[in-house]
Order: sequence, then structure tokens, then C-alpha cells
Amino acid sequence: MKLRLDLLRHGETLQGGGFRGRIDDALSEAGWAQLHEAVAMGSGWQRIISSPLRRCADFAIHLANERGLPLELADDLRELDFGEWEGRTAAELMDGQSEALGRFWDDPYAFTPPGGEPLAVFQARVLDGVRALVRRHAGQRLLLVTHGGVMRLLLAQARGLPRQRLLQVEVGHAGLFGLEVGLRDGELLLEERCSRC
Repeated sequence: MKLRLDLLRHGETLQGGGFRGRIDDALSEAGWAQLHEAVAMGSGWQRIISSPLRRCADFAIHLANERGLPLELADDLRELDFGEWEGRTAAELMDGQSEALGRFWDDPYAFTPPGGEPLAVFQARVLDGVRALVRRHAGQRLLLVTHGGVMRLLLAQARGLPRQRLLQVEVGHAGLFGLEVGLRDGELLLEERCSRC
């Protein structure tokens, strides 16, 4: 069982940077433009899958309507919940929580932001969501409109990176990456592909 999964990160949001997991803010005009540019040459998708959060879903709905494609909202593929760090920037956290922030950057699996979602739980949720996509849509090419954390996790797995390097995976706004996703005996197999291929 295999499928082709193109990963598209949402564009810039109205509220800007910082830790934005469960915060449901909308895209800025620049964010919309970034996403339109990212998919301008993209084709061959048979279905669009999106996080239900507005910064992903608004564009996914627009693109699905524009291209006449079926759309699914996938709650499992939403961003990591950062707990008490939601809406705060790294610079803000450096004042009073610099040690905790450093521990999170060094190994996000070993340190969870206060009140946040543990990385192991996030990983299980996302990988279960991708397994479900393979089972439902084997043989298809899908566009997944999602978040930086989801994409970092999947790309790190595809690249065989140690868990401590998860946050070193670069995924800019409207970044587009391609994966070949397989399922063998329940095990998810991820291989990075050219997003424009």
C-alpha cells in the first residue's frame, strides 16, 4: 500500500510568529499570496487533506473549490499544542523560562511545554493520521495542507534523523515537500521525494 503525499505548510498568519499550536488565526494577505505561489505549478492531486485550523483549512477549501477536488479535514494532522507557551515568542520566553526553552530546543521529546502536548503523543497522533490516509487513499496523490510541526515530524522520519534534530528541519511558510508513503505490516514507511516531480 502506497500513496504520494505532498506536504504544504500554511502561509503567514495575521498574528505573526511565536508558538501557534491550537491558536486558530487566519492567514494574512501575504500568507494567501505565498500559498497561491506555492501551488501555482502543482498538479496531479486527486484529493486535498487539511488540518481543520483556519490557517490551513481556509486555503484548502479555496483550492479544492478552484480545482474541483474532494476535501477532507483531518483533526489528527493539526499542530502540536504548546500549552502555556501558546501565542508567545521565543524572545518572550527567554525572560523567565530560558532554561525550559533550551531544554525544549535540545530535545522536544524529553521536555514538554507546561500544559502542552507531549511530543510522543503528537507523533503517535500524526502517524496514525497518515496511516489512515494510506489505508483510505492508497495509489492516489494527495495534497496535505498542514503545519510546520507536522511537516518537521514527517520529514525527520523520512530522513532518518535522530529525535534531537526534529526542530532543525527547516519548513518555511508555504513550504512544499513531497513524500512517498507506504504501509507494510502496519509500519509506516516514509521516503522524501521532489515536491515538483
